[in-house]
Amino acid sequence: MVTAIVMVQAERQRIQETAEALAGVPSVREVYSVTGEWDIVALLRLDRYEDLDDVVTGHLRKVDGITRTQTMLAFRTYSEALLDQGFGVGLDEGEGGGA
Repeated sequence: MVTAIVMVQAERQRIQETAEALAGVPSVREVYSVTGEWDIVALLRLDRYEDLDDVVTGHLRKVDGITRTQTMLAFRTYSEALLDQGFGVGLDEGEGGGA
């Protein structure tokens, strides 16, 4: 299984529609709106590395509203339980970040 992270800059007035369209692309498993330089992050799960070209250049480039993308490939996966703990870093237990 290949995991790719695609960071997307979108036209400001079309961020929500662009994110919704990305969520419907084959192999896109999760889509997040985010803060910072990028507007949207999409997580792709692919059976084969060769499928990346079909998804990114064949599907993502056709989504209206995208102005720029950057794709990264993940080479190691860590425990999902450990990843979930990362979202609580810096929060007091009373603020939803407790174990």
